[in-house]
This record gives sequence, structure tokens and C-alpha cells, in this order.
Amino acid sequence: MKAMVLKEYGENATFELSEVVRPEVKVGEVLVKIAASSVNTVDTMIKNMGKDLPLSPDTPAILGMDFAGIIEKTGDGVEGFSVGDEVYGCAGGLADLQGTLAEYIAADHNLIAHKPKNLSMKEAAAIPLVGITAYEGLTRAQVQKGQKVLVHGGSGGVGHLAIQLTKYFGAEVFSTGGGTKQLEVIENFGAKGINYKEESVEDYVEKYTAGHGFDVVFDSVGGENLSKSFEAAALNGHIATTVSMLEMDLNPMHFKGLSLHVVFMLIPMLHNHKREEHGKILKQLTKIAEEGKLIPLLDESSFSMKEIGQAYTRLESGKAMGKVVVENA
Repeated sequence: MKAMVLKEYGENATFELSEVVRPEVKVGEVLVKIAASSVNTVDTMIKNMGKDLPLSPDTPAILGMDFAGIIEKTGDGVEGFSVGDEVYGCAGGLADLQGTLAEYIAADHNLIAHKPKNLSMKEAAAIPLVGITAYEGLTRAQVQKGQKVLVHGGSGGVGHLAIQLTKYFGAEVFSTGGGTKQLEVIENFGAKGINYKEESVEDYVEKYTAGHGFDVVFDSVGGENLSKSFEAAALNGHIATTVSMLEMDLNPMHFKGLSLHVVFMLIPMLHNHKREEHGKILKQLTKIAEEGKLIPLLDESSFSMKEIGQAYTRLESGKAMGKVVVENA
């Protein structure tokens, strides 16, 4: 099969179109002919940082985690999937798992689900990593009807799905963005937009919660922004973050009695730990999408698998609005 292979890591490393052996399905796996694959920030981090990240595969490497496609073969022990089924998932591109920048992938059936019937292959491929991340963070933070929820970075890949899922769970959602385009995306998905460049945390907490704070803060920005999440949260509130790799003062968190949920959705793939949970979440996301309550935003750019280098550049440029997706076929 054809695949885009990375023979070395680094910011200037390039993908090469290569002929590689098509994977054989093992017990519990399905062979999927990939129609589309999306690019995530973690993919670009692996390419640029290589073995400085403990999750990077050995070179020569086939990267790419998200995909949508059609099952061509099922292995022993696979239940619930048949040849010809349209599926999607996040199942490769790290450690010893072959990635999705190829014609085929042998995917663990626990990491996939049937594709939403009302979404295209490209739309479906945009969902798995960011959708699972958003769903896990919101459910661990116990988002429910009647709450006020703040989503930091609501125009991003994780953020725009977190907004929609928050609404689906019945909560009132507010979201920060840093410009006109970002705020348009946020408000088009049904959240109240907050320009963090013009309003302080104290100001918008007073404005929207009468100073009480938000019941849940979903922080898809993380890092130093976590201090703003602590400030914005209500007493005994919940914070879910996707980026917590830093040292910081937890005193503000202590004196508010906050609960912090760190979401690292790659754990099931990396450690073969409760992979079936990802399949269950994807099944729920399919249901929500087919109800018309979950619509991924795709960037206006269009790339073929051979143009994967350009797709990575597009994502890294910061100019993409929505998920960057490549068509494998």
C-alpha cells in the first residue's frame, strides 16, 4: 500500500510517498481502507519533537491518529462490525501503532465506532480525538442541566465540540475567543462569546454569574491559562483541562475547593488501557451527531495525502479555522 513516511524527525523533516506492506489484521482488529484523516496538534508535535516526546513512534514512521473509512476485513474476536461498514476512530500514529497517513490501517475494534450517517468521511475524520477529549472532560466534570459552563478556546478543535456537547447536556455555555472570527464561530455554535483581550476574568465572572463563578470550566488552552480557570470557577467548581504540563501555585484552587480533571485521551492507545471506553464514547458521539447536535467545523483548505506536509504547515500557521483534514483516496 501507499503511505506517507517520515524517515527522521524535526521541524524541517519531510514526508515521503512510499510503498509499504499492508497490515495484516490480528485478533480484535479490523482492516480499514482509509478515506480521510485529520491533523491534530499532537501530530505536529510528534513530527517536530520526535523522541523528545515519549509517545513518538520509531522511524521510519507513519503518523496520523484520526480516520474515517470502510472496513475491508475483520479479524477473529471482532463483534459488532462487518465488511463494508463505514467507521471512524482514533487508533494509530503513536508508539507501536501504525498511523493513518496510508491507504489502510489495522485498527483495534475497541477504538472505533460506526460513522455518523449524516456526516461525510472528511467530517467524521475530524471528530475522534477532539470529540473524545471534549466528551471525557465534560462528563468527568459532571456537566449537567442548569449549570453555567465556561469553555476557554471555543473556536478550536476541542473547544467548538465542547460548546456543542455542553449544550447537548443542557447547560448554559459561555466561551472565550481572541478575535472577531473566533467569536463568530463561538456564537454560531450557540455559546455567549467573551473577548478575553477586552474583558478581564473578574469582569465577565461578575457580568455572567453575578460574581459567583462558573460551575464548570473547560480549559482547552491550559498552561498558564489555568490560573484564569481557577479565578473563573465557582466555589467547589470543576475544571477540566487538556494542557497541564507546567508548575504553578495551587493555593487559589485549594481555597475554592476546586476539582481538577486532566484529560489525556491518548492513554488507552498508549497503554492498552480500557480502550473500549473510546469506542463507547464514539458511539455516543455518533448518536449526538445523527441528532444534528454535533457538527465539526472544517477548515476551508483541502489537501490530498501526498500534500500532508502542507496540511501540517496549515495547522501550525494558526490561520486554520476548524479542523484540517486530508483525503487519503
